[in-house]
Amino acid sequence: MQNQVKRALVMAGGTGGHIMPGLAVAAELKQRGWEVKWLGNPEKMEGKLVPKYGFELLPMEFAGLRGKGIKALIKLPFTMLNACLSARKAIKAFKPDMVLGMGGYVSFPGALMAKFAGIPVVVHEQNAVAGTANKSIAKFAAKKLTGFPNVLDGGVTVGNPVRQALLNLAKPAERYGSRQGPLNVLVVGGSLGAMALNTLVPEAVAMLPEQDRPIITHQSGEQHLSVLQADYQKAGVEAKCVAFIDDMATALAETDLIICRAGAMTVAEVAAVGVAALFVPLPHAIDDHQTANAEWLSKEKAAFTYAQKNLNALELCTFLKTYSREDFSQVAQRAHQMAYTHATQDIADVCEQVAKVG
Repeated sequence: MQNQVKRALVMAGGTGGHIMPGLAVAAELKQRGWEVKWLGNPEKMEGKLVPKYGFELLPMEFAGLRGKGIKALIKLPFTMLNACLSARKAIKAFKPDMVLGMGGYVSFPGALMAKFAGIPVVVHEQNAVAGTANKSIAKFAAKKLTGFPNVLDGGVTVGNPVRQALLNLAKPAERYGSRQGPLNVLVVGGSLGAMALNTLVPEAVAMLPEQDRPIITHQSGEQHLSVLQADYQKAGVEAKCVAFIDDMATALAETDLIICRAGAMTVAEVAAVGVAALFVPLPHAIDDHQTANAEWLSKEKAAFTYAQKNLNALELCTFLKTYSREDFSQVAQRAHQMAYTHATQDIADVCEQVAKVG
């Protein structure tokens, strides 16, 4: 006889881009009455984040291998065996009705052991280019879900989970239409900051006549804050420099243009809110997935994308002179039309479907 309370085991690790959407789905399943636990590496980012959000972390040690050298490859059979044994132990103890892999190497051993145990596996790929673990899991997953179109063969595009606070904001036409005065530009380099953007923006804005300069809010990352403040001061440019933005919903609601990297969650949030973005993809991202993420919007004229190597201060200055608030409003509205706004619920629905079938 089946348990009345359904159980889900979520697997994601390594980076916030995998973990945060996993936590959003975990919270949705919990709200629907599910018991949810997490399989991950206690020494990595999930070890800090997952318990903080109220979910038990079942320990399994496994990490990414790309770029780690020959030593890591030699040890791979042993580390994989240990990871699989840990995953099997966790699955036997918890007895989940289904497992959800949200990316990162840590998700592969758990998905494999679930498959051997006859437990249905759902995989969700956040990026426009599938990661190594998810490509492997997709070969045997009961359901394949993607954040962007045409990523996995036979995959269903549901988008990426976006925080409700962002979905609750006014529509872009209303927000942009209510503003007057200088443009509001938000510069975000991810939670760690992006040195290239930190250097480039003060130089570019300094080239503009004072009366044409936008109002700048610039998130630098903690370690770069004092240097960034000095750079703006040296350039003679006023800017609000912060280490981290806690309330991103309010920041985006007030923004005409965001200059940022193109992680999957950033692109999803830009579209969901409906804000014009100038994406500068991280040049060394695995498989150049950030460029592919950005191009989903920019090829539809719903964002702008510049390769970091092609963007200098003069180019950025020219860009800021070329486009008006009305231009950015049109771009923002196109982005908003492309957004997937029910990803969290849709992923949870699929988890429920496979659990019933399983």
